[in-house]
Amino acid sequence: MKLRLTPRAARDLADIGDYLCERNPAAALRIRDAILQSLQSLSLFPELGRKQEQQGVRKMVTRRYSYCVYYMTDEATDEIIVIAIRHPARRPEHSDA
Repeated sequence: MKLRLTPRAARDLADIGDYLCERNPAAALRIRDAILQSLQSLSLFPELGRKQEQQGVRKMVTRRYSYCVYYMTDEATDEIIVIAIRHPARRPEHSDA
């Protein structure tokens, strides 16, 4: 499946990088790479995430740094649509089903 980030998810990823880069540029690169690797895994295994209460939304927690990736799959377009990427200390985007 193809992977597509919504404008919000792309902004979330950029904000994570900007926030971390101010504090530790090397860590920012490691964390960004870890998130991107998790997204690649998601394109291979779209059912990897846990179903959420909102219809069609799933949540995957990235390895090592535990960022929450909220996404939906669109079988018609063969896409995984990443809705948001959040740090686990922030308020959850959706609730587990």
